[in-house]
Amino acid sequence: MTKRMTQDLPIVELLPALRAQLDTHDELVLEAPPGAGKTTQVPLALLDAPWLRGQKVLMLEPRRLAARGAAERMAALLGEPVGQTVGYRVRLESKVSAQTRIEVITEGILTRLLQDDPSLEGVGLLIFDEFHERSLDADLGLALALEGRRLFGELRDTPLKILLMSATLNGEALCTFLDDAPLLSSEGRQYPVTLHYQRQPARGRQGAKDIVTEVCAAVQAACNVHAGSLLVFLPGQGEIRRCAAQLEGQLDASTDIAPLYGNLSLDGQRLAIAGSQEGRRKVL
Repeated sequence: MTKRMTQDLPIVELLPALRAQLDTHDELVLEAPPGAGKTTQVPLALLDAPWLRGQKVLMLEPRRLAARGAAERMAALLGEPVGQTVGYRVRLESKVSAQTRIEVITEGILTRLLQDDPSLEGVGLLIFDEFHERSLDADLGLALALEGRRLFGELRDTPLKILLMSATLNGEALCTFLDDAPLLSSEGRQYPVTLHYQRQPARGRQGAKDIVTEVCAAVQAACNVHAGSLLVFLPGQGEIRRCAAQLEGQLDASTDIAPLYGNLSLDGQRLAIAGSQEGRRKVL
């Protein structure tokens, strides 16, 4: 197994310190902005840690799409298919095997694992990724993991280590909650952002214009000026589907329309976030 670390990611410079802290502490808080590379680089960097002793790494992701994407990226860095060293388990789908050492799971899966085995036997490290998003399931999972470790820690050869990874949450407060756990911070990346505003039509007595119509007009205007792909946000699934249908008849044949929402199938979500083919662009 050959790990191919992405050397240009900001998190890479922090990995030696992260490994050193987990050698001597059972809890750690990592602050790393989006794009730092923590989700894919940290689990791989810790896979051969001596304290892990061949046990699994469980990483919690708040959404199915993120869980599947993280597992696929890590597997690609190892040059393996998903389900070997790196796998995932989400609602209604899993790709794991007896060889799986890193398992990316969603919040409901973690709760069931802790209910079945509060000690999480066979798991050496539990990572809460994107902990700043805060949810009842993630908070419950952390509480159950800490309580299980307190009650059953003596039955394990090595204690369960817990790593909280957060982009924007107050890291110092988390450290205090975890009995003064060490805190590491990674630098992120910043890119120039230019703001453009679309002039809104006069509404008159007719009231607010349909948001889908306005968004489609803005997308059309952006496509006429810019050559790259577009990321478009709408309030819900209904508006997303209506906007996609309307854009199909407005944009040229070299532009792919890719709806993305929570109830979309995993295959549909995967297709939506895939990179555009050469000579084409995407409206996501």
